[in-house]
Amino acid sequence: MAVHELRVSLGDRSYPIVIGAGVLAGNDALARLAQGRQVAVVTNDTVGELYEARLAASLAGAAVCVSIRLPDGEAYKNWASLDRVFDRLLQERFDRQCLLVALGGGVIGDLTGFAASIYQRGVDFVQVPTTLLAQVDSSVGGKTGINHPLGKNMIGAFHQPRLVLADVQTLRTLPARELSAGLAEMIKHGAIADPDYLAGLERDLAALRACDPQALAAAVLRSCEIKAAVVAADEREAGLRATLNFGHTFGHAIEAGLGYGQWLHGEAVGAGMVMAADLSRRLGMLDAAAASRLRETIDAAGLPVRGPAWAPERYVELMGVDKKAQQGTPRFVLLERLGKATLQRVPDAPLRATLLDCTG
Repeated sequence: MAVHELRVSLGDRSYPIVIGAGVLAGNDALARLAQGRQVAVVTNDTVGELYEARLAASLAGAAVCVSIRLPDGEAYKNWASLDRVFDRLLQERFDRQCLLVALGGGVIGDLTGFAASIYQRGVDFVQVPTTLLAQVDSSVGGKTGINHPLGKNMIGAFHQPRLVLADVQTLRTLPARELSAGLAEMIKHGAIADPDYLAGLERDLAALRACDPQALAAAVLRSCEIKAAVVAADEREAGLRATLNFGHTFGHAIEAGLGYGQWLHGEAVGAGMVMAADLSRRLGMLDAAAASRLRETIDAAGLPVRGPAWAPERYVELMGVDKKAQQGTPRFVLLERLGKATLQRVPDAPLRATLLDCTG
């Protein structure tokens, strides 16, 4: 099976994304980065048991290599876990030339990247995403951070990795629920940027949910191409990059309101995309057929299509703590059509109607 490589073009912060089956074992790019350095592999208990040994050949040239294992789950994407990483790095006397390797899903990747961004004012790190959601979204683009009880990803920094290794073989051990969560971000990329890609996902959903390696590699590659192009054009989310948050204003509210980990991130985004598409329709932007089609695709991917049954006022309160909000007023990524997204504030009446009709 072919190995694909693409580049995130950010000048002196550019880096490759390597996608394929079996790319974790004996990877030359990772071996070069690790050579002669202090290396810490940050992972969780579940992923570490499955895949940490596969990295051994790539890290054999490191001067020192330690493993830092954190508890598994979104609930642990917090300051306490961050301090566990710092405690170990300081105990082992890691210096400013060290390398952190994030082996796991989005929680591990975001937390490790944030640790790398602030440890001794910034050290190198590598993303080794082992979930579909992390491979197509969180590992690419340099957004790092942790959650706050009042808001998702509200504490963090932009810090680009030196390398991303996406091995689609790791997806075979994912529960079906985790795989569906990753499909949410892929559907999002098609909805905001590439209707042909969205149509391909609809056609190949059965193969993707069955973990067909060729279908997965091709779909992961296209999602990464879309995200890499957006990141290269708008690294720090001054405008265009905000469209990658389609469905996320509603989704982050669901995650924070339920408590992190009750719904997977992709599940919350799935319901959030249905809500954002419905709101787009109510504002006269997206036609009803397109909104219905998107809802059906999200449902077919095994994702929720309705949010929790809260009062509209609860949603608005939660959405006020969002990175796109301005002085507590939420802004939404909406669809003008499939493949074209925009960011804007919305009137109260259609927002309330969406919240009443798309929840419960």
